[in-house]
Amino acid sequence: MRKNELPLEHADALGQGLLDIGRASKASGVSLKMIRHYEAIGLLKEVARTYANYRVYIGNDVHTLRFIKRARALGFSMDDIRELLALWQNKSRPSSSVKKIASGHMLGLKRRIVEMQSMVATLEHLTHNCHGDQRPDCPILEDLARS
Repeated sequence: MRKNELPLEHADALGQGLLDIGRASKASGVSLKMIRHYEAIGLLKEVARTYANYRVYIGNDVHTLRFIKRARALGFSMDDIRELLALWQNKSRPSSSVKKIASGHMLGLKRRIVEMQSMVATLEHLTHNCHGDQRPDCPILEDLARS
C-alpha cells in the first residue's frame, strides 16, 4: 500500500502485514523521531496512512531504514546517503559511482583521524608539562591563549 492507494483501518493494515511506526522502528532499529525525520527530508518515501492517519510501512521501507541506519553508522552525510539510496535502488547503476562516494568519505575520515591524532599528541604534551598543582602557571592555558 502506498500513499495514493485507499487508506485502510489500522487493524486491517496490520492484518495485511503492514507495520505501524512503532513496529517499523523496532524492526529497523531506527527511532520514531528519526523515521519521521527521514520521511520529512525525503530519504524515506512518504508512506501510506490509515483512515486514522497512522503511518504504515511495508517490508521494503524497513529495509530502507536499515540501509540508512548502517550508512549513518559509517558516518556518511545525508547527501551521500541520498545518493547511495538512489544508486542502491537503481539496479543498472555503475558500481564506480558507489565506490567514488565511499572512497571520498573514507579519505575524509582518514584526514579527520590524522587531525585528531595531532590534537591528541598536542594535548598529551601539554598535560604532561602541566604540573597540576596549586601554582597558577599552566601550559595548557598558555597554549590556548596563543594566537
